[in-house]
Amino acid sequence: MMTHDPIPARLAALKTATTPELKAQWRDLFDSEPLPFNRRYLESRLAYRIQELVYGGLKPETIRHLERLGEELDGADRKKRGMRADRDRPITGTRLLREWQGVEQVVTVTTDGFEWQGRPYKSLSAIARAIIGTRWNGWVFFGLKNHRGRT
Repeated sequence: MMTHDPIPARLAALKTATTPELKAQWRDLFDSEPLPFNRRYLESRLAYRIQELVYGGLKPETIRHLERLGEELDGADRKKRGMRADRDRPITGTRLLREWQGVEQVVTVTTDGFEWQGRPYKSLSAIARAIIGTRWNGWVFFGLKNHRGRT
C-alpha cells in the first residue's frame, strides 16, 4: 500500500502563503529570525529546507565534491573564491525583484556579478544608482540587507 507524500502539497502551499506565514515557517524550520530577502528567495530556501529535513541533506562526500569543483573553477583567482565562499550572496541564477516607481526591476545574479537590462554590473549598488539616480546601498535596495546592515 502506498502512503501519501505530504511534501509536494507543503511545497505548493508556499506559493500561496502570506509573507508573515513564510517568516513564521522560517522561524520553525531554521530556528532563527528570517533574513530580509525577497519573497521568492524565502520560498526557495523554505522549499529546500522542508525537503532537506524529510529526505536528508547533501551527503558529506557530495559537499566535498562540490567544493573541489568550485576550487577547480576558481583556480588561483582569490576574488572568485571569495564570491563562492560568501554565504550571504544569493546563488548564481537568482533573480532579484524590486518595484521602483511602478516599474518592476529584475536583476539576475551571475557568476561574476549581476545583470540588469541585459548589461553586466559588478555591484548591486551600481544597479540601484542607475535605477534611482543617486547613491544607494544595493543590498538594502533589493532587500538583501536591512538598513542597519544585517543580512
